[in-house]
Amino acid sequence: MTERAADEKTTASNPDTTHFGYQQVPLEEKQKRVAGVFDSVASKYDLMNDLMSMGVHRLWKKFAIELSGVRPGHQVLDIAGGTGDLTRAFSRLVGDTGQVVLADINASMLKVGRDKLLDTGAAGNIRFVQANAESLPFPDHHFDLVTIAFGLRNVTDKDKALRDMTRILKPGGRLLVLEFSKPTNPLMSRMYDAYSFTALPLMGRLIAGDSDSYRYLAESIRMHPDQETLKSMMEAAGLHEVTYHNMTSGVVALHRGFKH
Repeated sequence: MTERAADEKTTASNPDTTHFGYQQVPLEEKQKRVAGVFDSVASKYDLMNDLMSMGVHRLWKKFAIELSGVRPGHQVLDIAGGTGDLTRAFSRLVGDTGQVVLADINASMLKVGRDKLLDTGAAGNIRFVQANAESLPFPDHHFDLVTIAFGLRNVTDKDKALRDMTRILKPGGRLLVLEFSKPTNPLMSRMYDAYSFTALPLMGRLIAGDSDSYRYLAESIRMHPDQETLKSMMEAAGLHEVTYHNMTSGVVALHRGFKH
């Protein structure tokens, strides 16, 4: 039995616990632990993203923007928006008649994102909201687009979060989930594992002074649902025409679904 399979079996037998990386923790404790991770890495988040992905994360996000269908006047929600890469791009696309909400559960990340966007002269069509993806403080049928990039794996109840994201979408609106996933190539999978569990914690220690948070990053990726499982979860949340696009041999996948 793999470590992931063993974890899922344990969770099934004890619904009061969930995974934090490879550890089993009480449900109410995971959110606090994830907050600690991002409090620790917030100031170095952008630098570490560039180093860890060798800049490729910018191409992944560019593809997400291309599939977003965002037009002038649209209402966009960027959940777990962190330091605002997607928010900045969407702000330009929606123009003066639209609005983008950058939402993050973590106050440290939200502050870094707000400061970064303001320092770069972000438009006045951006709002900043501290919010939990499982209980979003927005009305039904409000957004043309909801995105969550590299954040869903940190959510405790992913099914509940997906249902709430669907709730706030307008009919015809779309949800984009950009997230690490399961490599489709066995050689890439082995190389990726070796890189994740050796290089990432080392870079975390040298650059951010925190190897544990980047070890959690590697573990949380392995615990995240694979491409087909996440597709099924999005359909169960009420989304239609759900498709996904693998990037970098499935290291990352972009899922897209529509609300009818």
